[in-house]
Amino acid sequence: MKIAIIGAGIGGMAAAYDLTQAGHQVTIYEAEDHAGGLASGFKEPHWDWSVEKFYHHWFTSDKDMFDFQRQLGLHDKVVVKRPVTVVHYQDRFYPLDSPLAALTFPGFKFFDMVRFGLVTAYLRYLAAWEPLEKVTAHEWMRKYYGERLYSVHFEPLLIGKFGPHYKEVNMAWFWARFKARSTQLATYQGGFQAFSDQTADILRGMGVHIHLSTPIQSITPQDGQLAITTGEATTLYDRCLVTVSPGQLARLAPDLPQDYLRGLLELKSMGAVVMVLSLRHQLSKQGYYWFNLPKSAGFPFLALVEHTNFLSPEHFGGDHLLYCGDYLETGHEYFRLSQQELLERFLPSLKRINPDFEPDWVQKSWLFSTRYAQPVPLVNHSHNIPAIRTPLPGLYFASMSQVYPWDRGTNFAVRIARQAARLILADAQSGR
Repeated sequence: MKIAIIGAGIGGMAAAYDLTQAGHQVTIYEAEDHAGGLASGFKEPHWDWSVEKFYHHWFTSDKDMFDFQRQLGLHDKVVVKRPVTVVHYQDRFYPLDSPLAALTFPGFKFFDMVRFGLVTAYLRYLAAWEPLEKVTAHEWMRKYYGERLYSVHFEPLLIGKFGPHYKEVNMAWFWARFKARSTQLATYQGGFQAFSDQTADILRGMGVHIHLSTPIQSITPQDGQLAITTGEATTLYDRCLVTVSPGQLARLAPDLPQDYLRGLLELKSMGAVVMVLSLRHQLSKQGYYWFNLPKSAGFPFLALVEHTNFLSPEHFGGDHLLYCGDYLETGHEYFRLSQQELLERFLPSLKRINPDFEPDWVQKSWLFSTRYAQPVPLVNHSHNIPAIRTPLPGLYFASMSQVYPWDRGTNFAVRIARQAARLILADAQSGR
């Protein structure tokens, strides 16, 4: 078959690998001038490694990603480390990423610590997600963790992640965070962009055609096939897998039935704004990697991530690299502010991390944003997930809105895309 894949993210490339291995002719279309999707990166001339535009890492439990890397012959380039994550409490920062850290966290009383351990163990080892999607995380955690644990630790995380929707998110989403995450984190030698570029090169060597800087205008049925139209040409394909956002699929394929289109457009999601800073000096004297920052404490962003406390500054010409990131509704003012305006908004908070910080520590800044970064899973969200096999014959859809109950990320992008590839192959074999 001739198969088109829309999107050269890691998921789209994983599907291309499987479909090509099965003997089919695959073409990938990508609007950007590089592969990688939301996991893509950028690189300054004096850096040896690239830096992701939106902070990324893998968990050591990310089986689908590591299996894919082994098949590509790239797994030996994975780097595993154990950085420290901290939370804000009474204007100080404390690690809270292990049982031992919970025992010494001053925000918990003794009974809180016992309750924290028992409830978390239940979620990680005993609970099933299906009953949990029938109740909100706000309700469930207040009841079982208790008001104090919830208000000190979990509520700020929910507010930061989902803004005005935080009371609507179901508990299955939070369950997945306990179930699938690890304290050890992993990345790739040279950065995620190096992994994406090397994967794309392997695919090209297998015969996959990858068209970069080629946005798709439409996908329409034509004579039993699908016509993929770019700015230059229209090409017919037997099958097409779309790996972009639900809103983009709705725009590209208006011939989809109204019920399916409506389901795509009714899905809620949050956007993301991330500013990357290159500093002359290390910000966190303690070497902390990830700071969870509560909006209630006056911080203007959700997370501060000191990338070079995870990876050595030597990879980046001695620069100390920092992310200031936030999940936001797409109408938020951060999407309209200039880079300089946002920088002036963010910089005062860095002095709260390190009192010695001065604005002249900043050597350079970069601003990245996307309006589709975090799906919002409501109660009984499993009923709202778009089917991979769309009602339009030959058209398939695999996006991070369908990885539920798992959280978005490259591991589950690989999983959903390979699931779509298996479905394409099974349908072809059955003559569907």
